[in-house]
Amino acid sequence: MTTTETPVTADPAAGGGPSPASPPRRTGGRIGLAWVLLSSLGIAAFAVAPYLTASLEALADSGTGGLADHYAAQPPAVLVAFYVHIVAGGIALAAGPFQFWRGLRDRAPGLHRWTGRVSLVAIAIAGLAGLALAPSSAAGLVGTFGFGTLAVLWLLSGWRGYRAIRRGDVPSHRAWMMRTFALTYAAVTLRLWLPLLMFAQVLFAGAGGFDADAAFANAYAAVPFLCWLPNLIVAEWLIRRRGLPSYRLVAGQGTR
Repeated sequence: MTTTETPVTADPAAGGGPSPASPPRRTGGRIGLAWVLLSSLGIAAFAVAPYLTASLEALADSGTGGLADHYAAQPPAVLVAFYVHIVAGGIALAAGPFQFWRGLRDRAPGLHRWTGRVSLVAIAIAGLAGLALAPSSAAGLVGTFGFGTLAVLWLLSGWRGYRAIRRGDVPSHRAWMMRTFALTYAAVTLRLWLPLLMFAQVLFAGAGGFDADAAFANAYAAVPFLCWLPNLIVAEWLIRRRGLPSYRLVAGQGTR
C-alpha cells in the first residue's frame, strides 16, 4: 500500500474549473477563517512580545516566560536560533491566514502574492531555526523528534507549495499551502493543548496534590507531536472536501 497524490475535481473556490456540484461557501467557513485569523494574530502578538520586551532571565524570574528558564541557560548559538525562530515564526503565523481570504485573493492578487512570499521566506527561516533548536528541546528526545519532524515537514511543504505555483499548478499550490499553514498553526494548537493537558492532570491529582511545574513538564512532553499531527489530518480532510489534489492510500500503485 503506497501513498498516491490523487487530484479530485476542483471547485471554483479552489481555483479549478467550474463544478455544478460544488456547494456554496458556508457561514461555517467564514467563522472558521475568522477564528484562525484572530487566534493566529493573538498568538503572534502576545506569545512573541514578551520575549522581545524582556530578557529570558527576567521572564524566568517572573514565572510568565514559559520556556524562558530553559533557554536562558543555553549556549549563544541556541539563543540566536531561538529568537530567529520566534520572530520569523510569528511573521509566518500572522501572514498565513490572509492567504486563505478569498476576497483579498480576488480583489488584490498582487497583495496576495507578496503576502505569500513574505510567509514562505519567514517559514524557511523559522523552519531552519526550529530544526537547529530541536536537539535542545525542553521535551527531551520526544521534543527533538517531534519538533524536528515538524520543522522538516514545514520546510518541505512550503517548498512544494512554492514549486507548484511556479509551474502554474494553482490547485496543488493551494493544497500544499493548506498543509503548510496547518503546520504553522502548531504554534496556536500547542498553546491550546498545554492548558487542556494540565487541567486533565488536575482531575487525576492524587493525595499529594497538584504540582503545576510537574504538570507543565508532563504536558509539554506530549505536545511535540500532538501540536501538529491533528492539524495535518484536518488539513487533508479540508483539501479533499474542496476538491484539491490530495494524498490517498492506494494499493498496487506507485507514488505520483
